[in-house]
Amino acid sequence: MRAPYFPLMVLASVLCLSHSYTLRSSVSWVVSSNDVVEEADLSEEEVAPALLVDGAGLWKQAYPASNVLGDGVESPRELAEPETDNVAQLSSSRLFSYRLEKVQQAGSSSGPPPHQETARTARYIAHNSDWGHLATISTQDKIKGLPFGNIFSVSDGPADNGTGAVYFYVTPKDNTVSDLRSNPFASLTFSEAEGEFCRQMVYDPEDPRCARLTLTGKMVDVAPEELVFAKEAMFSRHPVMAKWPVGHNWFFMKLELIQVWLQDWVGGISLIPLEDYFKATPF
Repeated sequence: MRAPYFPLMVLASVLCLSHSYTLRSSVSWVVSSNDVVEEADLSEEEVAPALLVDGAGLWKQAYPASNVLGDGVESPRELAEPETDNVAQLSSSRLFSYRLEKVQQAGSSSGPPPHQETARTARYIAHNSDWGHLATISTQDKIKGLPFGNIFSVSDGPADNGTGAVYFYVTPKDNTVSDLRSNPFASLTFSEAEGEFCRQMVYDPEDPRCARLTLTGKMVDVAPEELVFAKEAMFSRHPVMAKWPVGHNWFFMKLELIQVWLQDWVGGISLIPLEDYFKATPF
């Protein structure tokens, strides 16, 4: 053996006896041989955190390619199917680690009505929306007299009894309530993008086929004889409200309608007579 190579062979032997290398996330560092053996015994569940999920899988669940239809479909609303219970439970279990309160789910398993049935579509959206955007005329100093928008949880009745009249549970501490005491008129806007239909059809929220509904009217306190129903309507759909701090002086309001504005397809909007709106069924 040639003398110049002897020191290199000795150094290599020492390194092999003392340490080994492992590759993690494209970064290498030295660990002992004992550490490598111990790690090999760990189960997959112990190594991988529960929240490290397959993002591509979740994307495919939210936007299944099979539901993307061509322009030749006249009314895809009739073809859209809601997310199955198994998929919904899988998505929730992946994204949340805390126990959720049981909530009454509104809605029909058949999906949205055909877009030609405008009154029924409006009632369907109002009943299946758990929240909306309420626009008022502001009383705040810097924007006094200007439009101001706020998000509110709403309900038009329990899951099996949609009335079309939208209820609110509010506090005087809210800027919007201050606005309503000065000017009670407001507009409440819903978007079908809140549900699953527009995601299944891959409709952008501004796409006219992803329906939007604006209810304009006067916000009033709920009358004493109506309080029992208003409480059932709100708390059955938003049970956490029953635990909100009593010191905020929560009370019930509802929107007395003046106009029902709907866009649910290309080619313009619909102004739905109040009589037709309340005669229609959301189911």
